[in-house]
Amino acid sequence: MIAPLSLKTRAFIYLARREHSRLELEKKLAPHAKNFEELSFALDSFEQQGFLSDKRVVEQVICVRRKKFGGRRIVQELRQKGIDENLITAALKNLKETELQTAREVWQKKFGAMPIDAKERGKQIRFLMSRGFESEIIGRVLLSPYE
Repeated sequence: MIAPLSLKTRAFIYLARREHSRLELEKKLAPHAKNFEELSFALDSFEQQGFLSDKRVVEQVICVRRKKFGGRRIVQELRQKGIDENLITAALKNLKETELQTAREVWQKKFGAMPIDAKERGKQIRFLMSRGFESEIIGRVLLSPYE
C-alpha cells in the first residue's frame, strides 16, 4: 500500500508546476492537513525558505498575461490569488507604461480595421473592455490605432 503524501511533498509538487500564492497553496493543501496549525506552519516554513513567494507570483502573472490583457484584468487575477495590495499597486505602475501599446497590439490582431458603424465600434469596445483595458486606453486606440 502506498503511503499518503506529506504536506511538504504535495506543496513541492504544486510549486514545481508553477508559482502559487500563499492563499492558492493553502486552499490546495487544506484538505490534506490534519489541522490549521500544521498547514500554517508548513506555509510559513515554505515562505521562510523562499519556496513560496507572492512577489514571484506577481512577476509570473504579469509576464504571462501582459501581452493579451489590460491592467484591470491582471489586477483582478492577482486579487483572486490573494496577493497583497501593496504588491499589486507596485506592479500596476509598470503595467500602465505599456498598456496603450498592448491594447493596440491586441486590437490589431483581433480587428485590424477601424469600425465602420456604431455596432462594430461597440463590438470592438466590448472586446477590449473584456480584456481588461481602461476606457481611456480604448478611446485612444480607436481614435488612432496605428501610432
